[in-house]
Amino acid sequence: MKKIVVLAGVFAVSLAQAQQRMTPELLWQLGRVSAETVTPDGKSVIYGVSYTNMEENSSERNLYRIPVSGGQATQITSTKGGESIVHIDKTSGSILYLHKGQLWQLAGGKGEPKQLTNFEGGLSNVRFSPDGKHVLFSRDVEIQKLHSTDRYPELKKSNAYVYDDLNYRHWDTWEDGKYQHVFFAPYNDGKIGTATDIMKGEPYDTPQMPFGGQEDMIWSPDSKAILYVSKKKAGKEYAVSTNTDIYRYDLATGKTTNFTEGNMGYDTAPEYTKDGLKLAWLSMDEDGNEADQNELFVFDTKTGQKYNLTKEWDENVNSFKWSDDGSRIWFIAATNGTQQLFEVPLSKNLGKFSAKSIKQVTKGQFDVNDIVGQAGNNLVVARTDMNHAAELYRLEPKSGKLTQLTKVNDAIYGKLTLSKVERRVTKASDGKDLLSWVIYPPDFDPNKQYPTLLYCQGGPQSALTQFYSTRWNMQLIAANGYIVVAPNRRGMPGHGEEWNRQISGDWGGQPIRDYLSAIDDVAKEPYVDKDRLGAVGASYGGYSVFMLAGLHEGRFKTFIAHDGLFDMRSWYGTTEELFFANNELKGPYWDTKSPQSYKEFNPSEYANKWNTPILIVQGGQDFRVGIEQGLQAFQLAQLKGIKSRLLYLPDENHWVLQPQNAIVWQREFFNWLQETLKPSAN
Repeated sequence: MKKIVVLAGVFAVSLAQAQQRMTPELLWQLGRVSAETVTPDGKSVIYGVSYTNMEENSSERNLYRIPVSGGQATQITSTKGGESIVHIDKTSGSILYLHKGQLWQLAGGKGEPKQLTNFEGGLSNVRFSPDGKHVLFSRDVEIQKLHSTDRYPELKKSNAYVYDDLNYRHWDTWEDGKYQHVFFAPYNDGKIGTATDIMKGEPYDTPQMPFGGQEDMIWSPDSKAILYVSKKKAGKEYAVSTNTDIYRYDLATGKTTNFTEGNMGYDTAPEYTKDGLKLAWLSMDEDGNEADQNELFVFDTKTGQKYNLTKEWDENVNSFKWSDDGSRIWFIAATNGTQQLFEVPLSKNLGKFSAKSIKQVTKGQFDVNDIVGQAGNNLVVARTDMNHAAELYRLEPKSGKLTQLTKVNDAIYGKLTLSKVERRVTKASDGKDLLSWVIYPPDFDPNKQYPTLLYCQGGPQSALTQFYSTRWNMQLIAANGYIVVAPNRRGMPGHGEEWNRQISGDWGGQPIRDYLSAIDDVAKEPYVDKDRLGAVGASYGGYSVFMLAGLHEGRFKTFIAHDGLFDMRSWYGTTEELFFANNELKGPYWDTKSPQSYKEFNPSEYANKWNTPILIVQGGQDFRVGIEQGLQAFQLAQLKGIKSRLLYLPDENHWVLQPQNAIVWQREFFNWLQETLKPSAN
């Protein structure tokens, strides 16, 4: 045995000299790489790496620097607690970063850090104005008194909330009357002056809840204005709408204008060219449809004209970045089962722009996840595939060549036997081509037979590409002796807008038939043991598992459903983002345009047909798919005498975020499969 001590913050473990397969414990020893920025001189990229301390049930993130030309990485922070870059001085190279809500400085980009601020209440989402005279940040402001101690100060030990409208809870948090607002303040050498709330008195959030961040608030290049994203609706209107807008606040006049007024869907991710002549952002047309086509718009500040650059392009833009000279935009989009980088060259006359000029830059069996920035003639991007967690790469846009920069996890992967991952195209029940990823166990032998799992993706309109997750990890599942079939069923981006839209109002229809077509096709192979098939999934994937439990006609021997929707009426009555429910089910159960959503496509309607072992996982803080969904399904299985198990995670939301809970999840996942679908000895 050889002892390997993983970097700071990770518990030491003993691994065999030649580690053969991924395990849950090994998966959580991987460093999680997340980019920060390319330095102003274009010579280095700064990134963070998070390592898990399983014993303390926490993670620690520190910052590193690596040359864009390649070479050794240098650790630049080591203080306990995560850091994020705020500003790098072009001349001195000094780095300002945020740590525990305060600004710190690394003079010359190295050495001992110096704390610059001690701002009461702390700072979040900090941005310096381009002229360096102001700082932009967000913080909570109490607008409404909803808690009992605010309404009745003498009842200090009470704990109650009082609501008169919807949106009383969101994702995993009860509304407490506080809202994230955008502030700016004078800044001089670590001293922050009097802050101005540019959303004073408004019951709205910026950044957007629950996942918005620094991208929701930016400076104009001349430092005279702030642009921010907000959904300025409250109560029921907030719950049923996706109509965010981009607002412009003028520092001189204090006046706010709605830049995207009249567009009814999401408007997000504003970004100026460096010279301020053009502004780009992402936009959807339809109010209430979070999966509407996400299109790339550009505004010419000289002419006042807006241009939709992707109106003739049949896919969705995930994210984008301007080139340094403003002559082109790079963006990421799903295409045919992967996420790739595309280039948009901009002509002087944007009115004549054609989507035919959009060029795919990268191609391959991998995902490009993030555009970090431009470094000379190159880009720095993040990349994953189903056998590798994210690492940073240098990309040559002209050739599409990728060169790996960070090698945080190479030592671990170098000891693993990796899985073979193949594309497979099946004819769906309606004759259309259906792409699936098929992941094989390490050392796969086609002369043996293997238990096989149908992986049902959530979303439902999220792309199934070459992703790498610490929960639904295809490499880990395959390493435990299972073949995994992961279909790009109806509703998934990357196969055209029509394919993406076909799931809405048809949850239990063609998408479920797509799943059955995919597993039936793969099950024809001699190496698939048809007597050991299972189906697993979370969210819409959990819904799919519940549907299959009543429709599968003996195909499957086991099921695993995580935070799945079991009864559509009760789900509609407890979920919070009602715009999603209204769009997908075509209205509430008492007034729907799609009655089948609550009848034919309702898993609970097939309770009499349940007869197969099932593991049900439910998060106690999941307000997207409430706790009653998992409990109803478990109660049904128990009362019918079906072998079943409930894994209840009281502190988790729609995901599993705490490290030790994640290990429990994975151990119970594989224990259940071992009991009900014993893998091949291989």
